[in-house]
Amino acid sequence: MTEEIKDQCQDPTQSITIDLPCPLAERVERYAKKNGTDVAAVLIEALDGFLRKQG
Repeated sequence: MTEEIKDQCQDPTQSITIDLPCPLAERVERYAKKNGTDVAAVLIEALDGFLRKQG
């Protein structure tokens, strides 16, 4: 994380609202329920994994 971005986010979390296509939202909800977690955790893990692969 660059110093500029780090300075903008004093809190280690930030709220972002996105609109997902209904079929994707349903898949995420099913996955979360099946794995005993919540939707936010699934989305965080998926986004983190995707971004790590991008370098």
